[in-house]
Formats: sequence, C-alpha cells, structure tokens
Amino acid sequence: MLQAPQRTALSGPALIRLLARLADVDVPESRQSLSDRLSQWLGWTDAIALSSALSGNPPAVAAGARSFGSAEESEYVRARSSLAKNITGDSVFAADRRRGPAHASAQAASQNTPAEPVADYAVFRQRYLSIQQSMEMAIGNLRGRLRGMLAARTPAMARLAVVDAVMERALSERERNLLAAVPVLLAGHFERLRAAEQATLAAAEAGESAESAESADDARSNAASSAASNPAAPTPGAWLNVFRKDMQSVLLAELDVRLQPVEGLLAALRAS
Repeated sequence: MLQAPQRTALSGPALIRLLARLADVDVPESRQSLSDRLSQWLGWTDAIALSSALSGNPPAVAAGARSFGSAEESEYVRARSSLAKNITGDSVFAADRRRGPAHASAQAASQNTPAEPVADYAVFRQRYLSIQQSMEMAIGNLRGRLRGMLAARTPAMARLAVVDAVMERALSERERNLLAAVPVLLAGHFERLRAAEQATLAAAEAGESAESAESADDARSNAASSAASNPAAPTPGAWLNVFRKDMQSVLLAELDVRLQPVEGLLAALRAS
C-alpha cells in the first residue's frame, strides 16, 4: 500500500510556517548560512558601511545619558499592544455574526439566492497593506528611540547602535518588498477557501436532490428547520470568517517578525 510522503516540518518564524500551511506548499529548509544570505542582500556600499561600523573606533558617548528603565519597557509593551489591537479589532477582519446558519439558509431558500456574502479580496489586500504601513512606521520610530538610548550608554553599545542603523538602512527595502508579497499569497488562500465551500454546497445540494422528491415549496419551508437539526450541514459564507481569522493570524505573526530588532535592542539595554 502506497503512502503519501510526509511533509517535512518547517522550522523558523511562525510567519513562515503559517504561510506555508495556508499556501499548502512544501518549503524546503534553506541550506545557506545567515552570512551567505546576507552577503547576497547587502550591496557594496552597505558592506563598506557595516565594515566601518564593526572595525572603526566606537562613537563617543555623551555624558549624562538617561538611564534605561521601566518607562522604556512600558513604551514597548504599549506599542506592541496597540499594533496588535489594530489587527484584532479591525472591522474588516471581524466575523460576520449578523445572521445565524439557520436564518441564512432559510433566507437563501426563500429568495432562491445563495447566502454567501459578496466578497472582494481587494478590500482585504488594501487593509493588509495599510496595517503593514502602520507597523513599519510605529516600529521604526520605537527602534530609532531605543537605538539613541543605546548609543549613549557605552562605546560598545554605541557601536551596536551604529550596526543596527546600518542594517536597518540596508535591509529595509528588501524587507518591505518581501512582506508586500504576503497578501499576494493570501489571495490564493482566499480563492481556495471560496472554491472549496462552493464545491461542498454543490455536493450537498445534489445529494439532497437525489434523496428527496419534495416540491420546491416544501423544500423552502423546511430549509430553516433542516439546517438547525443538521449541524454538519455546510453554512454558506462560513469560509469568509475562516479567511478573516487566518489573515489576522498572519498579521500577528508578521508583527512578531517586525519587532525582533526592537527586542534585540531592548535586550542590549537591559544588559548594559
């Protein structure tokens, strides 16, 4: 008996693992080291700037620098919480609870129209891009403030701040381009979910037609009670709520990735 090959478990950030699952693709582990990959991403001017930051004399540290404390930790927590709430509280991603399954099925049957709501992926894509811009701006500002504090601590920390600034400048455009591709991947997930529900509803309708010889009037009058008594019956439009939840999960995973440099600066400040 032949068995389907097992998909290799993918390590790495939750964002990558989540996108691989939603896109239903097998993503091989990269065999390149981090240094090899960075060598392809950094231009020669970036390499020179990074080399100068690492090998040159550390910047001078100003006297009377403000100490790192709970205020900065709290600022990070507030920024992260605010960005997360922008995602989870966004009306575009809110589940449609206006109609229950029984009411939706009954209404669809009485009007002889599908209960599935009209869905345009362009709305979701535009909202995703807008939230990405908000994350980039807020996290960039926070990163710059923490870097300024780091630069005022010790010569070694000042060098680290310069390195972080060089890396942000060198990689920001590539990061922006890569993350802009995420809503493109989610468009495929959107269409697959919609097609899967349409196929399920069509199969259920065909099965009911084959098993029942009831008149159209009787079928319409019994639609609500049938949907309520059969919890396994497909609910028209349920796929869209699944997609909303998946898009929220991807955005939250992207937020974690974007905050990694900030968390690194915080760790350095705590240790200094």
